[in-house]
Amino acid sequence: MTLPIASFILAAAFATATLSGVFGMAGGLVLMGALALVLPVSAAFVTHGVLQLVANGWRAILHRRHVHWDIVGWYALASLVAGVLVSLVVAAPSKGLLFLLLGLVPLLTWLPQTWLRLDAARPAHALASGFLVTGLNLLAGVAGPLLDIFFVRTELTRHAIVATKAATQVFAHLAKIIVYGAPLLVGAGAGGAGMPPLWLFALAIPLSMIGTWCGGLILETMSDVNFKRWTRWIVTAVGGLYLIQAAQLLLA
Repeated sequence: MTLPIASFILAAAFATATLSGVFGMAGGLVLMGALALVLPVSAAFVTHGVLQLVANGWRAILHRRHVHWDIVGWYALASLVAGVLVSLVVAAPSKGLLFLLLGLVPLLTWLPQTWLRLDAARPAHALASGFLVTGLNLLAGVAGPLLDIFFVRTELTRHAIVATKAATQVFAHLAKIIVYGAPLLVGAGAGGAGMPPLWLFALAIPLSMIGTWCGGLILETMSDVNFKRWTRWIVTAVGGLYLIQAAQLLLA
């Protein structure tokens, strides 16, 4: 791996962890696209899973007093089922298809709230979120906007939303690491198939943790209203860029 690519991945790990620390999901969407630009799709999925696992896990630890563990428990159960089912049929998409999916996922944030009366605080809805979000995560690499739909109608504060979503995403990203990482390890060894070297992960992981901490500081300065408004517009703008990239790749 060249130094410019390694530097790009490290910078992306820090910046997107900071973004996720503020908004709870936008960082993962940006990081997936950044990794797909410089890595093979399967390697990008695994790398994204590792970095986001750390970022989300650390964010959940930092805000652990705000985590609603009952939601996390139901989510984890459904996430396991989704991981097993998708692993039986999943195949890594082409880069063009991946960017298309990444561009379409943010459109979920614009669904009228009256269409889907979902609330992650309800056990049945938490189960549905675990199954659907993990499934989409395994197909498109990210599923933050879908997860957000289950939290829009909750009575949770912005701190509880960020903390609980972070805890749930630990399981979604763990599923991605297992589903896509196992074939890479079996077929090409730990350093094969375009995976970044271990020293890059050793640097990127603490950068993700620092970025998550910085994002938490920024979160303290925002109101709940601004928090929800900015989340929607950021992921929509990123999605638009991904659709342009997808068009270029598919038409080419």
